[in-house]
Amino acid sequence: MRDQDAAPPAIMMIERAATMAFAAGARVFPGGRVDEDDKIIAASLGDDMPYDTPHRIAAIRETIEEVGLAVALDPLPDHDIVNAMRADLANGRAFSELLVEHGLTPDLDALLLFARWCPPPSVAPRAFDTHFYAAKANHLPMNATVDGSETVHLVWTSAEQALQDAEEGIARIVFPTLCNLEKIGQAGNFDELVAHVETYPVELIQPLVGEIDGEQVLRIPEDRGYPRTWRALNSIARF
Repeated sequence: MRDQDAAPPAIMMIERAATMAFAAGARVFPGGRVDEDDKIIAASLGDDMPYDTPHRIAAIRETIEEVGLAVALDPLPDHDIVNAMRADLANGRAFSELLVEHGLTPDLDALLLFARWCPPPSVAPRAFDTHFYAAKANHLPMNATVDGSETVHLVWTSAEQALQDAEEGIARIVFPTLCNLEKIGQAGNFDELVAHVETYPVELIQPLVGEIDGEQVLRIPEDRGYPRTWRALNSIARF
């Protein structure tokens, strides 16, 4: 998120390649699954780390891989180092090796856990226990680029504009991302999103199919800080 004085925060979103097995062609946030090396890095940080430390490591690594930005590393690497790490990751080198090589440490506190979703098999046969993080990006360069394989387009947009793009059919945005955009859209800046999470601590959300006024809907609990808790089933891409 980039805070802006006279406008809502700008949020980075990417479009997944149409050939991807999951959320093909959808506009999403950068990210991906936790791998074994992420767990190794997390274990090396000590036993008193948060339960989601491997997920935070994955978020840092995947953002480097997909868009070429290091959102939460200390010290902040320059553009040349990030590009070198991105190339090395693409060639199969372990993230743990690269951190040591460049003298970098994950800055876990730079990531705000603002949502956690895991739809049941009845809703999404292929589903993931997904942790959503936000990072303040005002200090980062604007030269993010897609990798051209998993990601094919990148945009800095407001939550409101992204939702409008989905409404107008300009972008395909799946249900969890729609809901999280609405949640983010309640915050006028990064600090307000932090305050929102303090008011509504993150709990696992498992969307369920239900019925409202005779219409099939996909819904989430009403006490998690989301302004809208259901959408008509025939109007959305689930996952």
